[in-house]
Amino acid sequence: MKFRRRREGKTDYHQRHRLITQDKNKYKSPKYRLVVRFTNRYVICQIIYAEINGDKVLAAASSKELPRYGLSVGLKNYSAAYCTGLLVARRLLQKLGMDEIYTGVEEPTGEIVSTQVGKRTYFVEEVDEDRRPFRALLDVGIKNTSTGSRVFGALKGASDGGLDIPHNHKRFPGYSRDSKSYDASVHKSRIMGEHIADYMAEMEEDDDENYKKYFAKYIEAGITADDLEEVLGKVHEAIRADPSPSPKYTPAVVDKSFRKGIKKTYEQRKADSNAKKAALKAGDDMEEDN
Repeated sequence: MKFRRRREGKTDYHQRHRLITQDKNKYKSPKYRLVVRFTNRYVICQIIYAEINGDKVLAAASSKELPRYGLSVGLKNYSAAYCTGLLVARRLLQKLGMDEIYTGVEEPTGEIVSTQVGKRTYFVEEVDEDRRPFRALLDVGIKNTSTGSRVFGALKGASDGGLDIPHNHKRFPGYSRDSKSYDASVHKSRIMGEHIADYMAEMEEDDDENYKKYFAKYIEAGITADDLEEVLGKVHEAIRADPSPSPKYTPAVVDKSFRKGIKKTYEQRKADSNAKKAALKAGDDMEEDN
């Protein structure tokens, strides 16, 4: 019988085996993965490595955190996937003390930059002899890797954030299969949400009723088609300024000095009951005398 998660269609074990199997001469050094997953509302990016007793998460980020950086709508589109990938990359490098060494790409351009050092290709330039770029492999799970998929938006965000992730341009928006050419400006426009802005402007002009229906949350947040690119640019800057996770919720301090009183014995309860009855009887007698 196949493994449970294989039967449920959750894990591709053939792919997982290739992603986590490390060379024996690496002396138990971990093999890191950039795991990208999509829920009905959010994008989740994690840096994970496998051990015998299970996977360990080194860093994680979710598009649920993006409202803290100024983006409260469209939290699962291509632009949000890029922002989430950028966030997990900057958070990981900050945790490892490498955020000042490997700053990545300050402003997204859509271009792919690679450096050849010996037999190894780095997609983030190696600028420190002691600390090489942090390398991770993309783990897409069971999602189809079609050209222009949001998975590659998260990959590009993490790569621009300073992580060394092997990839090429053939699955990015802007690549033409017929002409074998790649237009980086098309990819940049997708990162900056221009495709959404164009659709918003077109719908607002042609069908105002549906515009108010489909983009109600954008209107509520005060984001128009002309503002979207500027909003995303500010989100990228805010992520770079402070990628640290938000403080965890701490419950209120409970006063544990309180203790329940000692339970009365049967004789004490009986005596209290008789005393209460006597007091009530004495009060009734005084009312009758008056």
